[in-house]
Amino acid sequence: MRLHAPIGTWLYLFPGLWAVVLAEGDDIRWRIVVAFGLAAVLIRGAGCTINDIVDREIDAQVRRTADRPIPAGLVTVRQATVFAAAQTLAALLILAWVDRTAAEVIAASFLLIVSYPFMKRVTYWPQVPLGLAFSALAPAGWVAVTGSFAPAAWALYAAGFFWTVGHDTVYSHQDKEDDRRIGVKSAALRFKAATPWWLGLFYGATLALLVWTAYLTHAGPVCYPILLIGALNFAWQIAVIREDTADGYLRAFVGNRHFGWIVLGSFLAGKLI
Repeated sequence: MRLHAPIGTWLYLFPGLWAVVLAEGDDIRWRIVVAFGLAAVLIRGAGCTINDIVDREIDAQVRRTADRPIPAGLVTVRQATVFAAAQTLAALLILAWVDRTAAEVIAASFLLIVSYPFMKRVTYWPQVPLGLAFSALAPAGWVAVTGSFAPAAWALYAAGFFWTVGHDTVYSHQDKEDDRRIGVKSAALRFKAATPWWLGLFYGATLALLVWTAYLTHAGPVCYPILLIGALNFAWQIAVIREDTADGYLRAFVGNRHFGWIVLGSFLAGKLI
């Protein structure tokens, strides 16, 4: 479940939290927040388990992943499959308790999560289906609060998509040498030295769509200068990855958790002040 490395869960959860804060509605939002938090842990855990099943032979050849449970022989493929199914079912039941449509949105998006490890074998853009899946909590959160979708929900979904494409590009650079040796495709191998420019595009689109979402939801003016702090976070990430070191890529990737909190604080301030 990667409980020792919760960064992935936070990155998956943030678009849902942003949506719950911005959406108009009379639901008990803390109930939604708790349900989404639990579901995020389970869905991310199921996704990691499926990824470990599919990539077990590759993981055994990569220094960073060779000690994962399946390649290390601690868990069988059958046991991992049952565990992934149990996590998925539990997450969907929790979401259905809050809102059935939200559960259906996440169930559909989970198919994209399943496709992710296979995409790395056929395309240099596996972060695209991951982005479509990882931002699904935005419309799910919106419909859980309001009972319907709105243009702002889809603007937030698009923002989450570009953000995920960006931070997964950063993440892929950690394993680029192993990926090149094994023959696995990744954004890192596609973009190479042009990665900072691509990140500028992805992160710029993220910020523009977040500003558009704030405008559509009539967030207060205090929201926008706080979003500028998020822009500084992105600029810092791009500066760090220019070092082209494994440590730099990890620091930049983890820095996205700070970005998620900045955006959440921005939207909270925009709604409360």
